[in-house]
Amino acid sequence: MTTVQITPAKLKGTVTIPASKSDCHRAIICATLSMGKCTISPITLSQDIEATISCVNALGAKTEVKGDTLTIDSSHLFSSGRGTFDCCESGSTLRFFIPVVSALGISGHFVGKGRLPQRPIGIYLDLLPTHGVECETEGGLPLDTKGKLQSGTYSLPGNVSSQFVTGLLLALPLLDGDSKIVLTSPLESVGYVNMTIDTMKRFGVTVEETEYGYFVKGNQHYTPHDYTVQGDWSQAAFFMVAGAFGGEITVKGIDPNSTQGDREICNLIKKFGADIEIGTDFVKVKNKGDLRGINIDASQIPDLVPVLAVCGSGAYGVTKIYNAERLRIKESDRLKTTCEAINNLGGMVAEVDDGLIIQGAGMLNGGKAEGCNDHRIVMASAVASIISRNKVTVTDAQAINKSYPNFFEDFKKLGGNVNVINNR
Repeated sequence: MTTVQITPAKLKGTVTIPASKSDCHRAIICATLSMGKCTISPITLSQDIEATISCVNALGAKTEVKGDTLTIDSSHLFSSGRGTFDCCESGSTLRFFIPVVSALGISGHFVGKGRLPQRPIGIYLDLLPTHGVECETEGGLPLDTKGKLQSGTYSLPGNVSSQFVTGLLLALPLLDGDSKIVLTSPLESVGYVNMTIDTMKRFGVTVEETEYGYFVKGNQHYTPHDYTVQGDWSQAAFFMVAGAFGGEITVKGIDPNSTQGDREICNLIKKFGADIEIGTDFVKVKNKGDLRGINIDASQIPDLVPVLAVCGSGAYGVTKIYNAERLRIKESDRLKTTCEAINNLGGMVAEVDDGLIIQGAGMLNGGKAEGCNDHRIVMASAVASIISRNKVTVTDAQAINKSYPNFFEDFKKLGGNVNVINNR
């Protein structure tokens, strides 16, 4: 376990954001299904991406990483009719691979660790057995699947996790017949589904959006494609909030035209009162006076909630975050752990059923925040140090390896004073 101690300091300078984890997951799977040789770059070897690479290897693909480029050769895929898929702590990996493995007719044994075995997969347990796949589980992981997925109509809610929709979209084009995805409630995190459809299109597979959800034609074929991964807007948000707190930070490597829903951080930072300059591949953020609390609908941007709550604490007045109940089933119960982390640093945050109410006072006292083995809680707590009067200690700092292994290195390059302590 690792703890960090951070002495408050304004951050200033330029940082290049790592490759989008979400984009990379999708590109790796599409490249693997192309049955050819593809390169994907740049990639950031976070724990979640390593989990997805491990799973494509379990399918029989050959992968090689040189520098920031991943080469995938899947020309001899599916040499075995069964495989073990260790998804570690990655919800995306698990929810994407369950239907993909089933579409290939492979018997799958899915395992994971941390909180992943308890995270919901019930939608698949309802849908897959009615479409030709046997599922054996006690409710979570381990999960064993057997049989070949069949085309048809897949009805599911859109407000649990868009990852279920993405998993089906990736798998259904491989089936013999046409399929429909019927959404029984409004789709949340729609930007991630749009990203999936865009990535699939680059690999030669199309999806039609309809009034009921999505229509997916069967008997399609993924084609090999060398893929350039987008920068990660959800990671950019941490340093954009840092810039709003008084420094001037330029975040490079992000596309303002990205389908990533988290680019909404630009509009939200403006509403808080910071100054934003948007270029072709960068965003510059600086403070232009006191920030003021705002109301935030988090239904499309759940990953931003921890750092937005920190931003609300550094503003004056009330910030309300709502439609965020899905955060209770992430790496931690993020509504609870965000609330506790900020309050432990002297903030005033109240937890409600679907969100948070933050009484912003412009500053925090400092102290100790529990990272709860959740990468976004750790990084948000580090950003909170910028508006703290005293040192901030954050536990479970190693959790950043899940998505942004170089976070504290980048934090230091911008002027952060970080002392990393390895606890044995």
